[in-house]
Amino acid sequence: MNVSFRPHWLLALALPLALIACGNDEPEQRTAFTKFLQTRIVDKPGVHVPRLTADESKAFGEYTTHYAVITDFNGGMDAVVKPLGDLVQKGAVRSLSDVISRRDDIKGVQSGLNDMGAQLQQQRAKADSAHAQLKQPEDLKAVYDKAYDKTVSVPANTFLEVLPQINSTLDSSLKVADYVNAHKAQIEINGPVVKVQDPKVQAELNALLQDLNVQAKTVQQAQVRLQAVMLGR
Repeated sequence: MNVSFRPHWLLALALPLALIACGNDEPEQRTAFTKFLQTRIVDKPGVHVPRLTADESKAFGEYTTHYAVITDFNGGMDAVVKPLGDLVQKGAVRSLSDVISRRDDIKGVQSGLNDMGAQLQQQRAKADSAHAQLKQPEDLKAVYDKAYDKTVSVPANTFLEVLPQINSTLDSSLKVADYVNAHKAQIEINGPVVKVQDPKVQAELNALLQDLNVQAKTVQQAQVRLQAVMLGR
């Protein structure tokens, strides 16, 4: 009598297992998400963070939340660094007269750059924390980490290297302005023409201006490097 009941028990146990297996879409979602990361981000030049279509979101399932770590950071980074072009333009000087007359503007630009750097560090730390908490199969993790590095770590680190270089140039500008103000009696500025009475003052001022020129070239190189990272050029 007991034997006759065994097939019923086996059927009852097998049915839920079959239903679970049929409902597991993770392998397909992982494959689709991995292919997307590889072809749409890793293989593309520059920093590309496409917005997901409705079909892609459906195909990736829960992995859309993993992609959100990347998209959230890039949205935050874009908002933080958006004023950079205006700040650089505002801090640019074309003559010694500019350096003197726009000292307050330069100090304001430095404050804006410092705030930008602090916000960007916060955005990166938030993304890094979320990234560290992701649970991913090894095959997906290998590709995801490459995509994360390309769209989060590299651009964030590049911006955070460039901002202090811009600030150093502004520091050099302020040193020139302060030196000229401290030696007004020996320095005469008439438009683009600068006359210095004391040879010692002239040598010291030339040294400060040479340092400013070197710093300006460094910033230009940094901007080229930043463009190469973001645009892949």
